[in-house]
Amino acid sequence: MGEASTKDSAARTTAQIEADISRTRTQLAATLDELAMRVHPSTITAQVKAKAVATVEEKAGRAYVAASGLVEQAKARFVDEKGRPRKERIVPAALVGAGLVLLVASARKRRKG
Repeated sequence: MGEASTKDSAARTTAQIEADISRTRTQLAATLDELAMRVHPSTITAQVKAKAVATVEEKAGRAYVAASGLVEQAKARFVDEKGRPRKERIVPAALVGAGLVLLVASARKRRKG
């Protein structure tokens, strides 16, 4: 096997060896250019920014789904299966809401006056 390898090497011309070297240099230059681009600050910044945006969008999507579910649950408490309002639940909730508004308004009036 050693002899065959030596024969193959000896059979190559100087031009073939120079062509191989040139091809290797070109490949190496391309690899170095790619590495330089990957570690360039603007590339890293863009990657970090894209990752942050994706994370925020994912969390916003989850929050929207959760909020939508809560709205549906709240709606289900004040509306029956046919979509009619449940007065026995709406009236007490409205009274509590009005009471809270009056309480906040009177607290503000006390602070000012």
